Amino acid sequence: MTAPNRNALWGRALVDELVAAGVDSVVVSPGSRSTPLTMAAARHDDLRVFSQLDERSAAYFALGRARRTGSVTPLICTSGTAAANYHPAVMEASEGRVPLLALTADRPPELRDSGANQTADQEKLYGDAVRFYKDLPEPAPNDRALRSLRTTVSRAVATAEGADPGPVHLNVPFEKPLEPTRVPGDVPADLDPIAEAGRDGPYVDVTPGSPEPGDDELRKLANELGATDRGLIVAGPADPPGIDAESVTALSHATGFPVVADPLSNVRYGGHTRVAPVIGAYDAYLSADVAGEGGGGEGGSDGGEGADPATGWTDPEVVLRLGASPTSKNLRKYLAATGADQYQVDPAGRWREAEFAATDLVVAEPSRLCARLSRLVGGGGGDPDWRAQWEEADRVARGIHGRERKATGSEAGDDLPTPDDPVGFHEGDALRAVADALPDPATLFVSNSMPVRDLDRFVGPTTTSLTALGNRGVSGIDGIVSSALGAGSATTDDLTLVVGDLALYHDANGLLAIDRCDVDATVVLINNDGGGIFHALPIESFEPEFTESFKTPHGVEFEPLADLHGLAYARIDARSEADEDPSDVAAELESACERARDADGSHLIEVQTDAESSHRTRERLAGAVEAAVHGGGPD
Repeated sequence: MTAPNRNALWGRALVDELVAAGVDSVVVSPGSRSTPLTMAAARHDDLRVFSQLDERSAAYFALGRARRTGSVTPLICTSGTAAANYHPAVMEASEGRVPLLALTADRPPELRDSGANQTADQEKLYGDAVRFYKDLPEPAPNDRALRSLRTTVSRAVATAEGADPGPVHLNVPFEKPLEPTRVPGDVPADLDPIAEAGRDGPYVDVTPGSPEPGDDELRKLANELGATDRGLIVAGPADPPGIDAESVTALSHATGFPVVADPLSNVRYGGHTRVAPVIGAYDAYLSADVAGEGGGGEGGSDGGEGADPATGWTDPEVVLRLGASPTSKNLRKYLAATGADQYQVDPAGRWREAEFAATDLVVAEPSRLCARLSRLVGGGGGDPDWRAQWEEADRVARGIHGRERKATGSEAGDDLPTPDDPVGFHEGDALRAVADALPDPATLFVSNSMPVRDLDRFVGPTTTSLTALGNRGVSGIDGIVSSALGAGSATTDDLTLVVGDLALYHDANGLLAIDRCDVDATVVLINNDGGGIFHALPIESFEPEFTESFKTPHGVEFEPLADLHGLAYARIDARSEADEDPSDVAAELESACERARDADGSHLIEVQTDAESSHRTRERLAGAVEAAVHGGGPD
């Protein structure tokens, strides 16, 4: 059992404890200083090793895998800039509450601040973004040091996956020799077997717990919900491993409240949508102006029944908010303007409501809280007219967007108004076509900027067992490809990634994981040749600065990228005139996704769109929805 040298002993003990704590895979990038850790991982029979050449891609791959599973996939890298390349993913993991464990190899302490090659200050490299940091001591072949190491590793995994999950950083210094070459006398033969080989199971078995209110506080909240006619349950983006949709459905049934479900909440999709009032098109018909008379008083402008006399729209009295801040800005602004009592539920007791309109912070695990409340709530089950208001608004919005008829196979959309101007294919249609082509079950990863917003607005609830994921912690476009492939590595579900051209370009290195990590994916590229989201901002009207410094057209050809990584390639040109029938383009994209799904290997489907035309179409559709829901609409 004795190791050939102290570094090999240290690396083996550290990796053994990872496995004992439940870790089943690691992501390793090549480097010399990390050799003791890499060799220990590669030689462990119970560990899958993913090899990633690019540390930034490696970190996002591990993050995506953890986002899908809720369990940590540790990272191993060498010293110097390798560790710095983890930083963007560490930031995302911190704000997105994704378990991440960075094991950064380092030079021995005496070489720090000496000008030694590939040596940098790695102590507290990620600042306050990590939940726990420790600069490990140099490997020492004695009982106490090994017990300390095993205890630290157990704590690190437990912290990363705890009630406030997030990144943890262990800095691991090594002197040479780094390889498992024998150094006579380096490791004593009389080490305590428990210190050297560990215990049966984790060295420190951490029993997790979930915070929750006491019985009196819980009953008080249940009584308030039960006495409320007009309440909402708002499910924002879920922290791993997600919000239990069945618990939310049970609470919705008990209270009679509609469920406004973000596409990344785990609540918008699944069989429960057959029986629960799950609302998905709210981004199209909500705004601060809808609340009361543009943000007025509690319960609406009349202070009585709560309906705006100009529109007939009724505001909530109570809102129960689960998960992170919703993707939809319109929803966030609307909730702030209603003046309703808002209960923000957070298992870590942290603030996640940037409008600062919430009235109460409930420290509790959301799924368990909903399950307990559903058993305690009494009363009349809410106002049926209130639920009908939301369900009808959603029906109208989805019909105008073109989804209602396809979803029902009927002529249910014939009574709905249409925009004054012709509406051609737009990027929201692309998200609908992709969603319609997904098998059951499926994992869908969406990029930031417009894809996640189009998913939010244009893809409504469905009974498909769909896991929709995105990086909404700090909402960057870096690492999207790697995150998606990391998520795909953790499931047998079909994996589809919808990504913009800038995000794909930014993380093109991530495509190496398709081959190196044995992940199949269908990558749907929305290529509008630049930063399309900037068309939604006032800077659009300032030229030439807008084009040169914001939209930044690049003219990149992506077919060679598919060839480079062995992806089957298809191109769909959706840059049509506005008066052309968009259904042909949508059908072509849907068919392309279905062919990719049924074929072997990975695929890149490029959809060429016009960013400005798509944005103008979104505006026309929004006007039609607003008129139909709040202003009567055309006859």
